[in-house]
Amino acid sequence: MISASDLPQTIPIFPLPGALLLPRGRLPLHIFEPRYLAMIEDCMKTSERLIGMIQPRTGPAGEDRLHAIGCAGRLTGFSETEDGRYMITLAGVSRFRVIEEEQGFAPYRRCRISWDGFSRDLGQPEQDPGFDRTAFLDLLKRYFAAEELRTDWDALTEAEDELLITALSMLCPFEPEDKQALLESPTLTTRRETLETLIRFAMAGDGKDRLQ
Repeated sequence: MISASDLPQTIPIFPLPGALLLPRGRLPLHIFEPRYLAMIEDCMKTSERLIGMIQPRTGPAGEDRLHAIGCAGRLTGFSETEDGRYMITLAGVSRFRVIEEEQGFAPYRRCRISWDGFSRDLGQPEQDPGFDRTAFLDLLKRYFAAEELRTDWDALTEAEDELLITALSMLCPFEPEDKQALLESPTLTTRRETLETLIRFAMAGDGKDRLQ
């Protein structure tokens, strides 16, 4: 078990639209831009090996901004291709709040952050007492059929509540702002309810809602 005091106050930031990492989730990434190749190399020199995934956003004057909340992941998997690209896996550790972006000579972005308010992320997997798994999986099957998506239904059926909701939140093809809403959900129950709403909205928007 780790606490916020064990985590660094400044971390490298990877702003990637639509890429969602959640606590205790796993995110595979394909790294090929020189600045992010440098970020991975520097990350592997640290004891924590943390990278902050965060959604970029455009400010009112068109400036490049970041959302206030992201999620840090520990680099747990790494391989290099023959042409110098990296294939990595991040294991979600905790969400964080951006305090300020730091200036420096690194080619990638770094932020001073706060872990306050996210102690739940560092604890045991969450439970969702009101989760109706049968109804949820029925909704999910309709959504996957409507969107022509494929998955391993046996694995989904057997997954624990948090793993199921986390994996679907990360993998479903929602808009970046929708992904941000899932990230900022304070509890697993809230995230599941948000996920259900997004699925229903997507089906209704496509004219493929078969739910009555």
